[in-house]
Amino acid sequence: MREPHHPGRRELELSAVLHALSDPARLEIVRRLARGDEPSCGMFELGLSKATLSHHFKVLRECGVVRTRPEGRKRLLSLRADDLEARFPGLLNAVLIATARRGTRSAA
Repeated sequence: MREPHHPGRRELELSAVLHALSDPARLEIVRRLARGDEPSCGMFELGLSKATLSHHFKVLRECGVVRTRPEGRKRLLSLRADDLEARFPGLLNAVLIATARRGTRSAA
């Protein structure tokens, strides 16, 4: 399996990152990856079809939010937190905090 393309740190664009983070499913993927795990693509149970999940992973990878690493027959995902922090300081943390607050409110 060949290595998928990932944009370099300087190629990351704020509008593309914000667009990727605007979708609830992609935001949930990012929230889970922020825990520091490197799960395989098949480990995400979001109630979506495989094709839809693949699309979301592709959007996140192409804008530079996640890194996809092939390992055998699996593709492992990780959050590019260092690159995002270097390019857009505080953005990822602010998004994750806002997401946590929203989740807390909807549970009440």
